[in-house]
Amino acid sequence: MLDACAERWPILAHGVSMSIGGPDPLDHEYLAALRQLLDRIDAPFYTDHLCFATLGGRTTFDLLPLPFNEAAVRHTAARVRELADALDRPIALENISYYAQMPSSELDEGAFVSAVIEEADCLLLLDVNNVFVNARNHDLDPSELLWQLPVERACQIHLAGHKLEGPRLLDNHGAPVCDEVWALYREVIERRGPCPTLIEWDTQIPALDAVLDQADLARAIIDKRQLDRLDRGQA
Repeated sequence: MLDACAERWPILAHGVSMSIGGPDPLDHEYLAALRQLLDRIDAPFYTDHLCFATLGGRTTFDLLPLPFNEAAVRHTAARVRELADALDRPIALENISYYAQMPSSELDEGAFVSAVIEEADCLLLLDVNNVFVNARNHDLDPSELLWQLPVERACQIHLAGHKLEGPRLLDNHGAPVCDEVWALYREVIERRGPCPTLIEWDTQIPALDAVLDQADLARAIIDKRQLDRLDRGQA
């Protein structure tokens, strides 16, 4: 089935447990098996989260934020380069949602993400819902936070829903994309151009048609941008 799908459609591979910024060494036995899978499906790049998820060989089962400082930039960038060499393809890092800032942070989120991606010379998986959730939870302007990220390096975009839990928004992938996130997505598509986009909906899963309706909304935003550019005589 996997081979049949790979022959018919492009397949993008996304991970949740690489712990790219963590202290534990990368598992090269696992990476060798992962590379075989990526080669099998001809994945153009590999994506995972800019976070840590393991400590002392134990998995936290969560995506935990790194301290936003220069030491973490250097440490993480070196591991991204190691990962790219092991998998023999480009790496894209996803901006995560986080609910508390780690001690010893010296940079803001946008500067930290940009510094890691620049030093690692890798790509960005832009999660627009995470931008909105972080902005609201940390009293930031969502559009300003968005454009502090290296959006020009985005190779894929994630959209999702969230819920209000107490005073904070929780990125739970269990609701339709909200109007504010759609507005940010329009900003990205207008300025950056079309980009492969995924609707994430993996809790409180609705009927398939509801998810496809969300995908159609994203497609309509991309199509409108292209038509507007044609009307103005732009590429």
